[in-house]
Amino acid sequence: MTKLQPSDPDAALPEQLLPDQSSPQQASKEDPSSQAVSPQHVATAFHEAGHAVMAMIVGRPIQKVTITAANIQTGGVRLGAVKIQKGRSKATNDWLEDEVLILLAGMVAEAHFTEQYCRQGASHDLQAVRQLLASRASNERQLEKLERRMLDKTEHLLSQDAYSAAIKSIALELLQKQTISGRAVKHHFNQAEQRFRGA
Repeated sequence: MTKLQPSDPDAALPEQLLPDQSSPQQASKEDPSSQAVSPQHVATAFHEAGHAVMAMIVGRPIQKVTITAANIQTGGVRLGAVKIQKGRSKATNDWLEDEVLILLAGMVAEAHFTEQYCRQGASHDLQAVRQLLASRASNERQLEKLERRMLDKTEHLLSQDAYSAAIKSIALELLQKQTISGRAVKHHFNQAEQRFRGA
């Protein structure tokens, strides 16, 4: 299996993926606040929870979310993933903007835990954002302004109490179970909305 890049020395991989190594930082299934959970593992859970919550905000149904590591075709290891179902549960005006918001939400939600953007860890997401927004910008300066505007919008949405609470509860369940269903994501999302919006 491809090892993690040197930039991720604290990342804890699930034991079944590394049978020849035992890690004291293995995430505890019983207690997600245990010291056995590495900061990188928690950051990954918040990152994937951010993608999932933004997908729910823009009406994209989730199939599953995982923080189980896996090889990627371009080399290296992806630490987690959100699988979005085809189709959408509600129509929005701007499909491209939805995609950009979902892509940025991982880095933004992770930063709410780590207190800084991890641009290296989100490099694939940021590259995809740039490719999408390039179709709407006539020059580099305009592209940078679009990127900043979309990042600000992502920050604004995910800083709302209901969405912040949904991210946290999804991340905690991911730390316990490694992979959760779209139904579980929807449950956490709806509970957080009801608690903070009185719906």
